[in-house]
Amino acid sequence: MEGISDTDSMSKLTASTKRLAAALRDLEFSPPVACVYRTLDYAWQPHREYLERYGSGTKRVVFLGMNPGPFGMAQTGVPFGEVAAVRDWMEIETPVGKPDHEHPKRPVEGFACQRSEVSGRRLWGLFADRFENAGAFFKDHFVLNYCPLVWMSATGANLTPDKLSAAEMAPVEEACQKHLQEVIGILQPSYLVGVGGFAEERLKRAAEAVGSNATVGRILHPSPASPAANRGWAEAAERQLTGLGVW
Repeated sequence: MEGISDTDSMSKLTASTKRLAAALRDLEFSPPVACVYRTLDYAWQPHREYLERYGSGTKRVVFLGMNPGPFGMAQTGVPFGEVAAVRDWMEIETPVGKPDHEHPKRPVEGFACQRSEVSGRRLWGLFADRFENAGAFFKDHFVLNYCPLVWMSATGANLTPDKLSAAEMAPVEEACQKHLQEVIGILQPSYLVGVGGFAEERLKRAAEAVGSNATVGRILHPSPASPAANRGWAEAAERQLTGLGVW
């Protein structure tokens, strides 16, 4: 993106994110979905600060997650947004609103949330261990989620996209793919890294659509639901990133 300023690229990224939020705002979902948390709406303030503070310029590496966790981005508006990492490392702490229909077992408490998002703690912890500060990491790296929606069942259980009907996911996929393609065009990364297989597949699709020559790969998802992730996740992810040539 030669000739385009850092401010201009950040503005384009923010505008694209607003379009994604608008495209997803009125979509409805049938059971087993009981609640939908639209993080880009009620947690827009911290997300906008994340984009404005860390989304300027081009990036050598873009990491992609799937969708928010109930104690991460659902609370802070930041991808993999474990509260301590966002507040203390990224130095972002702003008011967070409430979703339209809040599940009583999954309240949005914003930065007052006492639960820790394990995936986010592991991911941002890896970056914090390697880089002197958040500014040093975000100089050449960026992290985003493919989809900003959280789906929950009547019991409050988290529902991943594969649990939803293909027909209801079609407009979600269309909007998220369009946004991802725009982000690749704006940030011009050399490496696209999926955090898990779902994200890697979406990155391959988007890179092909825009003609990106970026190297596409993946790292092990840090979720505690993955037995492999509970056996030295950081070491495994670092090996994978080294193998890809990212680090």
